[in-house]
Amino acid sequence: MLMAKGDILFRQGEEGPLFRLENGLLKIVRVHEDGSQVLLNLIIPGEVIPHHSLTSPNEYNGTAIALLPCEITRIEPLQWYRSLEEDPYKYKEVALLLETKLRMMQQRINQMSTLTPEGKIKKLQEWFANYFPDIQIEKVLTQEEIGQFVGLRRETVNRALKKI
Repeated sequence: MLMAKGDILFRQGEEGPLFRLENGLLKIVRVHEDGSQVLLNLIIPGEVIPHHSLTSPNEYNGTAIALLPCEITRIEPLQWYRSLEEDPYKYKEVALLLETKLRMMQQRINQMSTLTPEGKIKKLQEWFANYFPDIQIEKVLTQEEIGQFVGLRRETVNRALKKI
């Protein structure tokens, strides 16, 4: 399936299939009762989501929104979970998917542990450039979202971007 920038793949609280992002970029946001959103995660090509449902079904923990045009493969849950039961080696695929995401989250922690705001943003820019070398992250995420992702206030992100 193809998605345009801004399209919603699934909403927080819904239940449904898993998805593999073939191309593009998704953000996962948590929507609060007042309508405000917090950026939880970025999903890059090759990831199967939701991560917390790879071995058992669960409702979606956030809302998935396309940040770039995306190509997505829908994975039917009954077929996915049955394949896990029938082929124990399939769990290795799940483990590798989770290991890749864990490494990405470790990089994110490293970004957040940098002491200066400029350093945090620079590390995020470098990480993003590994996956999307022709696109600046500031063209995809708002300053508020960048701040949420690296643990800074929007105003601090604004000042830091001017210095970089």
